[in-house]
Amino acid sequence: MSKLVTIYGGSGFVGRYIARRMAKDGWRVRVAVRRPNEAIFVRPYGVPGQVEPILCNIRDDASVRAAMQGADAVVNCVGILAERGKNRFDAVQAEGAGRVARIAAESGVARMVHVSALGADADSDSDYARSKAEGEAAVLQHMPDAMILRPSIVFGPEDAFFNRFARSATLSPIVAIVGANTKFQPVYVEDVAQAAAMGVTGAAAGGLYELGGPDVETMRDLMRRMLDVIRRRRVILNMPFAIAGLLGGVFDLVQKLSLGIVSAPITRDQVRNLRRDNVVSDGAKGFADLGINPVNMGAILPEYLWCYRPSGQYSAIKESAKNLRIQ
Repeated sequence: MSKLVTIYGGSGFVGRYIARRMAKDGWRVRVAVRRPNEAIFVRPYGVPGQVEPILCNIRDDASVRAAMQGADAVVNCVGILAERGKNRFDAVQAEGAGRVARIAAESGVARMVHVSALGADADSDSDYARSKAEGEAAVLQHMPDAMILRPSIVFGPEDAFFNRFARSATLSPIVAIVGANTKFQPVYVEDVAQAAAMGVTGAAAGGLYELGGPDVETMRDLMRRMLDVIRRRRVILNMPFAIAGLLGGVFDLVQKLSLGIVSAPITRDQVRNLRRDNVVSDGAKGFADLGINPVNMGAILPEYLWCYRPSGQYSAIKESAKNLRIQ
């Protein structure tokens, strides 16, 4: 009988790619999510019955344990960028990660992969970064041989980064950003999934891996690259950190008063994170140690950002037609 892996948050952006890769490798995949009815799209990743979404709340012991029953390996991809309702940074990214690891150890699970984030720091003034570091520590406390992945900004067809800014560029002549000079090292989602799969199968040793792509660029440069891909001219407006922090505080309050109905476009905690470069540390283990050659942005962005071009899928045809000469 094929082995079973439970992927917590397996219907999310990164999780779905890990699920698809594990199914392709012949594993049975259990996708543990809060709304399994919204995750049925993962079923075609394998043959009938190979990939199944299951109800799970990472804040609940019994729920996590039930989803893990019989699993040979577990992957935790659960994370949030902003707090809403009961989904607080500490509850999800620190306590939740520790809960998965503790129950995995109690259940005799052989391997665990935990997807954290580049910039995780126990001493950070950002609740997001601090809770990520606390989650890593909790995982290692119970599963000392776990693989911990720290990716920079992850890009790919369903990403919430390039898609978000490209969409706004189709609606406004201005692209507003915070931290124009902050450096990032975007990483392709398939490369992250490959690294996770190596941890699940035992093809790579446990430990901490910082994952960054071959390109290191500032936020302003990333916006210029995005605009070039979608063939649009826009003014890139950098918002000072002081003003962005004030706006973030206002948006935080609006979201709280609306009971989460209104989503904050940026939070004060996100502004704190944008003050720091998000690149791989010198000497850190990464893709090279896994034998993975990361894909650069230039090879991938045009494959999914074309829909934001003025002529959409017809842009290439129109550009080619300009080169025709009438005899």
